Amino acid sequence: MKFDLHTHHERCGHALGTIEDYVKQAIDFGLDYIGISDHSPYFYSDEDHLYPTISMKKSEFHAYIEEVLRLKEAYKDKIHVLLGVESDFFPDHLDLYRQQYINQPFDYIIGSVHYVQDVNIFKRGRWDGLSKREKQEVKEEYYRLIAHSAKSGLFQILGHIDAMKGFYPEFSSIQTDVIDKTLKIIGEQDVAIEINTSGSTKDCGGWYPADDILERALYHNVSVTFGSDAHKPERICDEFDLVKKRLKEIGYREWVYFVERKRRVTGL
Repeated sequence: MKFDLHTHHERCGHALGTIEDYVKQAIDFGLDYIGISDHSPYFYSDEDHLYPTISMKKSEFHAYIEEVLRLKEAYKDKIHVLLGVESDFFPDHLDLYRQQYINQPFDYIIGSVHYVQDVNIFKRGRWDGLSKREKQEVKEEYYRLIAHSAKSGLFQILGHIDAMKGFYPEFSSIQTDVIDKTLKIIGEQDVAIEINTSGSTKDCGGWYPADDILERALYHNVSVTFGSDAHKPERICDEFDLVKKRLKEIGYREWVYFVERKRRVTGL
């Protein structure tokens, strides 16, 4: 079975194409399931569109949901369209985000940590001038937030769990045992992590997360799923077959996807 649970579209301000463009491309690529999961609005802000090049407007959120549901019905004979969202994880606003999602018909919610110490993880130069100890503290805070997101009960999937390496490849070599502790918590909470192939579009190359993390995730019984994090339709299911092959080599025998927030398991 072929699926992709992580895609974006023009509403977020930094992706190309309409939702329907992604659905049609997924059909052309022979997918069984295509998940639409654009960036959640900044619900905590008084502004409708706090960051126009990062996420959709608050006023667009319900229109987004309605459009995905309409396309789900329109294309039901050709492909399964899943309603998802990639949600920022802000611990101080967790209840607010929970209220926004609780009564919506999401098939799944991806929880992603994009801010550590109030700085975007992809901000170039955020590591400049930091001492070895300070870099370690940033990394440990990043994984503490991921662990917190796993325990929140809000998410079915955790997004790109080593994405801080995106524009700082040296991130991976910062020594700490926090990753193993975090994976243990994720496994205990029974939340899935995604293999996200968009890392290959960043300075780090490769996928999120790296093989060593996937090996430890298997040890901690963490379920895995697939997301290209496509920001243009042509990237849907990018490197899907390579990921599948590598997971088998590591020792995985299955991966998961979600329908109506319920896990479904399929063999590799």
